[in-house]
Amino acid sequence: MIKKIRTLFLPVFILFVLFSSNVAFAEEPVLVKDIRVNGLQRITAGAVFNALSLKVGDQFEEETSGEIIRELFEMGFFSDINVDLNDDIVIINVKERPAITSIEIEGNDDIENETLLEAFGDVGMEVGRVFNPLVLDKVKNELLQQYYNNGKYSAEVSSKVTTLERNRVAVLISVVEGSAASIKKINIVGNKSFSDEEILSVFELTGPTLISFYTNSNQYSKQKLSADLERLNSFYQDRGYINFKVESTQVSISPDKNGIFITININEGKVHTVSEVKLAGELIVNPDKLIPYVIVQPTDVFSRKKATQTSEYITTILGQAGYSFANVNMIPEIDNESSTVKVTFFVDPGKRVYVRRVLMEGNTKTRDEVLRREVRQMEAASISTRAVDHSKARLSRLGHFDEVDVETLPVAGTSDQVDIKYTVKEKSSGNILAGAGFSQSQGIVLNASISQNNFLGTGKRMSASFNNSSVNTIYSLGYTNPYYTVDGVSRGYNISYRTTDYDEANSSNYETETFNMGVNFGLPLNESDKIGLGLDLEFTDIQLDNNLFFGEINKFIVENGNSFTNLKASASWGTDTRNRAVFATRGGSKRLSGIITVPGSDLEFYKLSYNQEQYFPISTNTTLYLNADFGYGDSYGDAESLPFFENYYAGGKGSVRGFTDNTLGPRDIFDDPIGGSVKLVGNAEFIFPVPFMPDNKSVRMSTFVDAGNVYDDEIDVGELRYSVGVSAKWLSPFGALSFSLAMPINDGEDDEVQTFQFAFGSGI
Repeated sequence: MIKKIRTLFLPVFILFVLFSSNVAFAEEPVLVKDIRVNGLQRITAGAVFNALSLKVGDQFEEETSGEIIRELFEMGFFSDINVDLNDDIVIINVKERPAITSIEIEGNDDIENETLLEAFGDVGMEVGRVFNPLVLDKVKNELLQQYYNNGKYSAEVSSKVTTLERNRVAVLISVVEGSAASIKKINIVGNKSFSDEEILSVFELTGPTLISFYTNSNQYSKQKLSADLERLNSFYQDRGYINFKVESTQVSISPDKNGIFITININEGKVHTVSEVKLAGELIVNPDKLIPYVIVQPTDVFSRKKATQTSEYITTILGQAGYSFANVNMIPEIDNESSTVKVTFFVDPGKRVYVRRVLMEGNTKTRDEVLRREVRQMEAASISTRAVDHSKARLSRLGHFDEVDVETLPVAGTSDQVDIKYTVKEKSSGNILAGAGFSQSQGIVLNASISQNNFLGTGKRMSASFNNSSVNTIYSLGYTNPYYTVDGVSRGYNISYRTTDYDEANSSNYETETFNMGVNFGLPLNESDKIGLGLDLEFTDIQLDNNLFFGEINKFIVENGNSFTNLKASASWGTDTRNRAVFATRGGSKRLSGIITVPGSDLEFYKLSYNQEQYFPISTNTTLYLNADFGYGDSYGDAESLPFFENYYAGGKGSVRGFTDNTLGPRDIFDDPIGGSVKLVGNAEFIFPVPFMPDNKSVRMSTFVDAGNVYDDEIDVGELRYSVGVSAKWLSPFGALSFSLAMPINDGEDDEVQTFQFAFGSGI
């Protein structure tokens, strides 16, 4: 038995020894004489060799194969790699990953293709790059997460990879977006001082409401919820609850993934009052100048909003004094036992900063001096953030630029000098327009104009225009030099010819023909206010219909004739703080003006008018607009009344909508509107974006209340006409389109109602 075992064991032992010796030989280091790479198609051998740490002449050891495989896999170009050693030659066999030849996306309505493809490229998946299944999985997961964040929990994302010839693939990503989950209920837990309704009133997200189909306020979004939690924190912090906390937030989804239930657990804490307020740090500016801007006062309920505003006010004051990099931090010292807080505003002004140079960039047509005369920040002076920002606003209001940006650039090698650079994007200053439009009050309107608002880059304005409709025919020429003097006094000339058919304008049946030429000056009072002075010579002829040989108009013609030469002197004061001239959202304007014919004119009269409009932002995309318009005119000297063709009119677009244009107020013996010497009009509008088009800046809607009328002599508030309605305005590429749907509230027996009104103009 032992012999048999020995007989069988001996050959096996010999083979084992031989095998072991062979392996041991292979594990000994080998001097590499050559490295060969097989399987390359698009990737160059040079790229592979650059990635390898192994070079010809190096020792090939036991761990070298693993290092080669690791280094080549890190390139991301290969799906399979193996290494062989043939004597002293290293042979690397690779299989390249396919290249992406196309990426298609289908089913994505919420997110545009360009946005998705750009995001895909950021993580390594784009046409021309190597296809990696792991990257594709990452793309799908992140895209799905994006839909989840937008409340679309039923969304699905799938992919299909089609293999093509020459080791290429086509990638198709299919999206089923589904519908956004709607919020069924928001529960607040832990609130004792405020009701659920009070708290939820500060939220953008809501449960189901009557208008949620329009506002989408009940569509869940993770980002919106985070913003609402910040609002909730501010709500409590501004009311003295300085220790307020959101303990937890739970968001649960209904089984069908269409309903969202949100539970917010809060800890209100106690109301804290301010026990002491002080300024600390390096008070470069006299504290007496800062104290009026500290709106947090002892015994007040603590308000983080007021504290933040105080820090901003002080920072602004320091910036105006040249400390543009100042920091003002509010440091609260909380005493929970007494429920009080000591507030310290710590001022770190930094160094006073001086402006080395004011630079202009982008003004290829406009002369440098045109820009520099608007700049209020001087070179070599200490910087004033107010002057820098105000200069930007003045440049924007010139009308020569589409964009104005300002940068504060540190000067290399210094810590207290900066350059201020204004970069402008010029727009076309010359316009040749020909157009047509339609207005319910004027019918078809034809117009043509040529204008140059920045003549030869000097900032001077020149214009010539023509306008023709069933009501008016107008020819006009104008020229204005906004800097007639270096102090900003402007001078302008104008000449015009105008015919008006008042019968076509829903008034009495007469026509006027007017020729006017004049000169005007504008004198700046300060950075926002300006006084205007003007003198116009005007020739007016009147033609009456045969039916008007009776009544007030005929009486006026009999007493004064039908041809008049008047020299009109005018004066005005105006201020404008709107953030933009078209579709403003904040700020306002005021204008007070007066016109009087100088003694010796054929007709002696005067007119006073006042207009004020104001925009109050309610939210990021809603605005309250208020407008008031008042006019008064009368005669002086031997004249008995204001000339009838100088009367004010009301009703219709730009006045009291819902009534036919120019039809409110007094009427002649033929029951035609004749206007009045006193006008009073007021408008209130709540402006909001068009439903389903919240980001369109060229369209907006409003709900409105209008009130107004014109009178013979004195205002009778009881005779005011009111209307309510909705309106829309669109700044289309072909011109402005506006329409309103209005309902008069108290129309009289003789009033002419026009519920729907619109106007359209085009420029080609």
